[in-house]
Amino acid sequence: MIGSAVIVFRETLEAALLIGIVAAATRGLSGRNLWLAVGIGAGLAGSLVVAGLTEKIAELAEGTGQEIFNAAILGIAVVMLGWHNIWMATHGREMAAQAKSVGQEVKTGQREMSALAILIALAVLREGSETALFLYSLAAGGGSSQFSLLTGGLLGLVGGVGTGWALYAGLARIPLRQLFAVTSGLILFLAAGLAGQMARFLVQGDVIRPLASPLWDSSFLLPMDSIMGNLLHLLAGYEARPSGMQVLFYGLTFIVILLGMRWRRPPTHQANQ
Repeated sequence: MIGSAVIVFRETLEAALLIGIVAAATRGLSGRNLWLAVGIGAGLAGSLVVAGLTEKIAELAEGTGQEIFNAAILGIAVVMLGWHNIWMATHGREMAAQAKSVGQEVKTGQREMSALAILIALAVLREGSETALFLYSLAAGGGSSQFSLLTGGLLGLVGGVGTGWALYAGLARIPLRQLFAVTSGLILFLAAGLAGQMARFLVQGDVIRPLASPLWDSSFLLPMDSIMGNLLHLLAGYEARPSGMQVLFYGLTFIVILLGMRWRRPPTHQANQ
């Protein structure tokens, strides 16, 4: 539940912040609310289509290389999560500036009102599609029931929308850099955990060797079926009896994404401007 809540909260907050920036830049403009609503509705509809296609493809793969299909989905999710963290470390500020610029151009008549709907629709579609893929990857990785995924997703959605609205309305003074740093750290562990689960499916499908199975056994200290063991499994990919390949995938993914985030992070003086 916590994993899905973190992902949905992060994706929802990013979309909500962009919508808030556009809404603030076009405040007082007649017809603005209608075009914003159209953009949000179109983006949500597109996200549902993407989610439906993912589920349909999963049904087609049922019983025919299901392990390899799940590994592929997890691999895509890991790449997207890693890219997301690295990209947001440098381009988040640019994205906000571009959104504000489009809103100002619409308000001054340099762009048509439809530009608002297109900008919002693309943002919601991007975040919604990523959310659908990430939630499916969490389900494919095991350890999460549909109820817990749904509950966590709803909590994340409410939290993201509420936080975005509070920031737009000026009711909250949340240091966004610290907030995104915390969620980026959580997503880093989630991505590494999904990479470990991907390795497990590839081993089960006889695509790669396990190297050592298990590499260690910590079930006597922290069983997988315990509350803390299950929590760490969902949040950080903990395995009591991991294979050597799972640990290798986990460690390499963690290191590559972390180095990418640090490499692409702007200097301190630029970040504070």
